[in-house]
Amino acid sequence: MQLGLIGLGKMGGNMAERIRRAGHEVVGFDRAPGKRDVDSIDGLVRALQAPRVVWVMVPAGEPTRSTVRELGELLSPGDVVVDGGNSKYTDDQVHARELGEKGIGYVDAGVSGGVWGLQNGYALMVGGSKEDVAKVQPIFDALKPPSPKDGSGQELPGAGFVHAGPAGAGHFAKMVHNGIEYAMMQAYGEGYELLDAVDLVEDVPGVIASWTQGTVIRSWLLDLLVRALQEDPELAEITGYAEDSGEGRWTVEAAIDHAVPMPAIAASLFARFVSRQEDSPTMKAVAALRNQFGGHAVHAVQAKEAERPA
Repeated sequence: MQLGLIGLGKMGGNMAERIRRAGHEVVGFDRAPGKRDVDSIDGLVRALQAPRVVWVMVPAGEPTRSTVRELGELLSPGDVVVDGGNSKYTDDQVHARELGEKGIGYVDAGVSGGVWGLQNGYALMVGGSKEDVAKVQPIFDALKPPSPKDGSGQELPGAGFVHAGPAGAGHFAKMVHNGIEYAMMQAYGEGYELLDAVDLVEDVPGVIASWTQGTVIRSWLLDLLVRALQEDPELAEITGYAEDSGEGRWTVEAAIDHAVPMPAIAASLFARFVSRQEDSPTMKAVAALRNQFGGHAVHAVQAKEAERPA
């Protein structure tokens, strides 16, 4: 099928390539002239055949809101807008209502996979009506990881993709996913710090690498921590400053609204605030993990700090 894609950055650019490799046509727009196929959102809409599907992959908040508003003025009844960024689920409910009044469909897609998605595929959690999701399904099938198979070679349903519910459900699911991610990274970081703090353990990277096979705590995040330690065994090249991009805060807010206890996720969020006040081995590990799976920027150690005795 044909897809319009707005936003060709780290995630959007790789997604466009994976979709094209699956045989679909992508018409891309980005503010950077060297990446785009058309020079405006209006030009993108005019390049697509009706009924159109336009995927928005720009930063959450006002950049996404303004893009969706502009599309609402340009698209026609029967077209569909997909927000694949990390928007708050309450924004999705507003967008679905406003576009629905014009006969335009809306799907929110929580996307996980980071900079590795081109190679491995993207896990997708989507919200919207069954009809609108169906219009986008060939693109979801192109993006998601290959389905695992049972002993007879039959594909197992569900892996890597879920239609979570109505508009907002996809981003709510992705929000909770990211809250869990916060807690997992924090636990790995704290384990790394304790191993590093004692004189008894002589090969800290080796211990962590040994956990990647056969243990109950193995995961892709643990694999990425091993990779980070291979590149920088003492994590000496970065500070322990870790940003929070919104979803952790929203997860804790939703937990408060619904009286759901979330002590581990809340503590991991507050630990990121601590990271902005002091440098710690735990937060170095968390910062390194964010860089490994999502290409998120890290804060380099300044020259004077790098020369400071250990």
